[in-house]
Amino acid sequence: MRRYLRDEQASRYSQREPRATKLDPFKDYLLERVAAARPHWIPATVLLRELQEAGYEGGISQLKAFLVPHKRPEVEPVVRFETAPGKQMQADFTVIRRGREPLLALVATMGYSRASFVRFTAREDAATLRDCLREALVYFGGAPEHVLFDNAKSVVIERDAFGEGEHRWNTQLLALAETYGFTPKVCRPYRAKTKGKVERFNRYLKESFVVPLAATLRSSGLKLDVEAANAHIGRWLTEVANTRRHATTGKRPAVRLAAEQAALLPLPAQTPGLAVPANRRVLPRESLQHPLAVYDALLEVAT
Repeated sequence: MRRYLRDEQASRYSQREPRATKLDPFKDYLLERVAAARPHWIPATVLLRELQEAGYEGGISQLKAFLVPHKRPEVEPVVRFETAPGKQMQADFTVIRRGREPLLALVATMGYSRASFVRFTAREDAATLRDCLREALVYFGGAPEHVLFDNAKSVVIERDAFGEGEHRWNTQLLALAETYGFTPKVCRPYRAKTKGKVERFNRYLKESFVVPLAATLRSSGLKLDVEAANAHIGRWLTEVANTRRHATTGKRPAVRLAAEQAALLPLPAQTPGLAVPANRRVLPRESLQHPLAVYDALLEVAT
């Protein structure tokens, strides 16, 4: 007991009052200035000058140390880039799963309507990109003026190869662009937000389609793969994604797409239809235009 009392007494004596600093008389003023400037921030150098004019004789180090807990992290403002009908489509591969059985999705989103197309694949090479883009253009019923990509090798071999903005494009993409009449564009490096429309849809796709479908298949002892994902994506696009009320536009993408199609470049006369790749196992596959109820049949075939 005596030892406990000694330790407690020693602890009480060791807790000294914080030492007064030259900044103390100015702290209330600083907090008022910080609050008045929000959501912006007054630099410490500016505040130092103000304090010095009021008689502060300390340095900037203790001023900065005092300000640190009150400085909110800077949030980059979200800038919405709205495009006219038929002006732009954004396209991007999004990774669902890596490894021995990779699963990716080519997502294409129209800039004006926000209507989206998805094709699942196991690769993201130039030939796969070309084929998926062709299917997307058929799905939308025409080609936009521009298609915006990131800087993947399947898109651009060398940026600014022939001068600023004059890139060396992947030949397969360039041939497709010439056939369908669109101009490929790439966002600036490390500026993925330029493709904000398709990036936001990628997250929506994973949360609202991929995760629920994977969970349903897993409960039946099945694994989500390219064939299963493609067997269900058409119906989801038709009945859910493109008919929901979009958070930004307040409209249904399918409704705005109907208006946007009038501004699209017409498809070439010899455009092939939507491809149906050979499956590793026999699976019923729904049509993008006429979705079928395939899940029960999928389970019957798989079991």
